[in-house]
Amino acid sequence: CPLHNLVPEWNDLIYNGNWKEAYLRLKKTNNFPEFTSRVCPALCENACTCGLNQEAVASKSNEYAIIENAYEMGYAKANPPKVRTGKKVAVIGSGPSGLTCAGDLAKLGYDVTVFEALHELGGVLVYGIPEFRLPKQKVVAKEIEKVKELGVKFETNVVIGKSTTIDQLMEEEGFEAVFIGSGAGLPMFMGIPGENANEVFSANEYLTRRLHLHS
Repeated sequence: CPLHNLVPEWNDLIYNGNWKEAYLRLKKTNNFPEFTSRVCPALCENACTCGLNQEAVASKSNEYAIIENAYEMGYAKANPPKVRTGKKVAVIGSGPSGLTCAGDLAKLGYDVTVFEALHELGGVLVYGIPEFRLPKQKVVAKEIEKVKELGVKFETNVVIGKSTTIDQLMEEEGFEAVFIGSGAGLPMFMGIPGENANEVFSANEYLTRRLHLHS
C-alpha cells in the first residue's frame, strides 16, 4: 500500500466484527479514507495472495465500509488538541497533501492557516477528480469541515508570490514554518505545432472545465 495502510490488520478486525478498532487502525496511517476508499487503484488487491487461486480480498470495499460505518455509528469525529503550542505554520495549497499536513499539525497543537489560490478548497479533489468518483459536497466538503474543527483556518483566493510572499508570511505575520503543497496545477506543454490552437486544452484545464460544466 502506497500509504502504508495496515490492510491485513483492519481486514481481520472487521472479519471479527471489531469495526471501531478497524476505523482507529485505518486512521493511524490514513487521514482521509473517505477519499482513498473511492479513488484508490487498490494495489493491495492486485498483490493479494488469495488472488492466486480465487478472488482477492475486497480491501477497497472494506475500507469504504469501515469509514461509512464510522460515520453511521458516530465515532468519525475530529478531536481537537487540548494543548496548543502557540506556534504558527502556513500551508500553501488545500489539496490532499495540504489538508493532511494541516490536520496532522493541528492535532499536535500548532496554529495552522491554509492558503488556497483558487476560490474553492480541495485542490485536485475538487478540480481534478470527477463528481461520480468523489462527491464534492457529500464527501470533500464534509472532510474539510472536520479539518476546520481541529482549529485549522483557511484563506481562499490567496496566490502566494502575488497576494503575499513566503518571506512576508514569516517576517510580518509570524509564521515559523511553511509547507508548500501547491500541486500540479501548472500545465506542461511539449512545444509541438498546434498545442496553442483553439479547443486544445491541458489535461488539468480540460478536467476543470468539465467539472464546472456539470456542477
